[in-house]
Amino acid sequence: MKKEIKKKFSAGGIVLNKKGEVVLVSQKVSWSFPKGGIKKGETELEAAMREIWEESGIEHLDLIGELGVIERSKIAIRGKGESFEMKKIAMFLFTTKQKKLKPIDSDNPEALWIKIEEVAERLTHEKDKEFFLSVMDQVKKHSKS
Repeated sequence: MKKEIKKKFSAGGIVLNKKGEVVLVSQKVSWSFPKGGIKKGETELEAAMREIWEESGIEHLDLIGELGVIERSKIAIRGKGESFEMKKIAMFLFTTKQKKLKPIDSDNPEALWIKIEEVAERLTHEKDKEFFLSVMDQVKKHSKS
């Protein structure tokens, strides 16, 4: 019996601090950018900002712009392999002056500031790594402002 592939739309962001570091969040089995589902009535941008707040505790964000869309499978439970859920994640670039990270969401218990040069190696999902490497020059350009 063939499993049906579910499709899910999400939004998230790459957030830079004044030191040029990027916030990554732990979802117990993986490290990724803060992101999550879009609630009814929310725009992609509103969902991204809400998810960043829930998963990192960052409330004060300055929008730089849209970065594009990551299309990938959801990581299966226990961090192994792929699941049968495909995600389209609208990604935005933000800066923040906020230093302290304090996740609100218990499904994402840890958030860390990571140097830009170390982000790709810390990300768990290959598609997240590919996406980050494709926008890294744009991210670096804004890390110096």
